[in-house]
Amino acid sequence: MIILGIDPGVISTGYGVIEIKDRRVNLVDYGVIKIEREQDLPSRLSGIYNGITGICEKFQPGAMSIEGIYFNKNARTALTVGHTRAAVILAAVHQGIEVATYTPLEIKQTVSGYGRADKSQIQRMVQVTLKLKDIPRPDHAADALAAALCHYYISRTTCRLNNQKSKWGEEQ
Repeated sequence: MIILGIDPGVISTGYGVIEIKDRRVNLVDYGVIKIEREQDLPSRLSGIYNGITGICEKFQPGAMSIEGIYFNKNARTALTVGHTRAAVILAAVHQGIEVATYTPLEIKQTVSGYGRADKSQIQRMVQVTLKLKDIPRPDHAADALAAALCHYYISRTTCRLNNQKSKWGEEQ
């Protein structure tokens, strides 16, 4: 099973792709979709939509995990990130991909065991979990990998609680 994690941003949208094989988590790819700051909002959203569509076509994920919006002091920023999330979700839905949303708190809690972990702690856990030589950069890509890992861990746990066979091929 392949999971695509997304950290939505208007200028830089992070993505991280992991594969679950034989109950092991492996890194497939990560990076950012960069959008020119000078572009108007519709052009930015189109670029993000096309970037996510291309990633989905290339890696064929079975699920996408996207970070939810947290309340921001700047309402305009929160609205713009909401538009970005919509473009990402629409691209995934058009590819037939299951979409799950997690709050930043849920991602931090699931990946590090502490919901108030700082960015460096999350990045270090991503590095250790995926057995990477260095912390993934830029930050948006590391956050996207954390979102993907969160989805894997929560999906496994949910299947166990419901006494079902998981999509990861594990007998519960």
